[in-house]
Amino acid sequence: MRRDPGALAAALADLDARQLRRVRRVAAPRSARGAPQALEFCSNDYLGLARHPGLVSAFVAAAERHGVGSGASHLVTGHSAEHAALEEEVAAFTGRERALCFSTGYMANLGVIDALLERRDLLLEDRLNHASLLDAGRLARATLRRYPHNDSAAAAGALQASVAANALIATDGVFSMDGDLAPLPQLAAAASQYRTWLLVDDAHGLGVLGRTGRGVCEHYQLDAQAVPILIGTFGKAFGTCGAFVAGSADLIEFLLQKSRTYIYTTALPPAVAAATRAALAIAQRESWRRETVLALVQRFRRTAVARGIPLTSSSTPIQPVILGSAARALAVSRGLETRGLLVSAIRPPSVPAGSARLRITFSASHTEQDVDRLVAALADVLEETAAR
Repeated sequence: MRRDPGALAAALADLDARQLRRVRRVAAPRSARGAPQALEFCSNDYLGLARHPGLVSAFVAAAERHGVGSGASHLVTGHSAEHAALEEEVAAFTGRERALCFSTGYMANLGVIDALLERRDLLLEDRLNHASLLDAGRLARATLRRYPHNDSAAAAGALQASVAANALIATDGVFSMDGDLAPLPQLAAAASQYRTWLLVDDAHGLGVLGRTGRGVCEHYQLDAQAVPILIGTFGKAFGTCGAFVAGSADLIEFLLQKSRTYIYTTALPPAVAAATRAALAIAQRESWRRETVLALVQRFRRTAVARGIPLTSSSTPIQPVILGSAARALAVSRGLETRGLLVSAIRPPSVPAGSARLRITFSASHTEQDVDRLVAALADVLEETAAR
């Protein structure tokens, strides 16, 4: 686009005409009990830890010891004892030799793929991967090939046909807009057969899936050899912010030397690392959080089907209701808001054209009554907007 203010205004007007302009919402203040003014079903706080008193106390105590900011990158003076302890605890939690903390999940995905791939290497990605993985593919010097969603046979076929000396398969563990799982056993088998890296971004699975909440790898009973590169975030189930990559000692040491998004950015505040350590401990100690959110998902699915609400096959806390047009998704979202329920309308380009939706998410902080209220309101609003 040319540097022309008129062109920018026209582009914004076009977004308005197609009902695709994004608008930020200022988060509502909390009541004395910590509850929002409206009931939210659109955050990623799956275990209900973001406002947990234990995390707040850990954060405040660490801020009093270390200050507010880390002051520098990890390789200068920004790597504190809190960061070092968090990396050790994440490695133990994920069953890997080492872990490396990044400031965001976006930076983790960019940094890992850029460090491991060179020109003429092959990068295979699921077509519905998170934007950070897709952007990593766009920025990497390797050849990017996108296979149809969850089509492990297509991924294996691309590996078989490739003459690249080095290749990497990258996939979400739980797809953030659909809530379905990647076919990791099949992808791991293909990666092993063709001696290829397999990277799994399990941002939405860790803390929730698996017998002990260790994510999609535990769900499928896949170890570190099957999934050598595991990426996760702290800003979803663990309620803080930041991210990590976990893997072999050699992988982590190589990334520490070569990952530009790790090397050339300020480290997370030590207080965030301390709060994340508290979250990791609580998530392992209080398994009822994981059990609660999954039980609420099943209650929602059972009652929604009974009311004729269209659902996908997702069994995770991400429950999309696909409505087709952006206009319909916005209308339903606004109708719910008038009833005191916040559910975001997700529109292209976040999802493919024609698949605008509500992205409903559940948390351990919800109750059965909250779920029943949502289902009743959603059924009513869908009926009200059906003729529009």
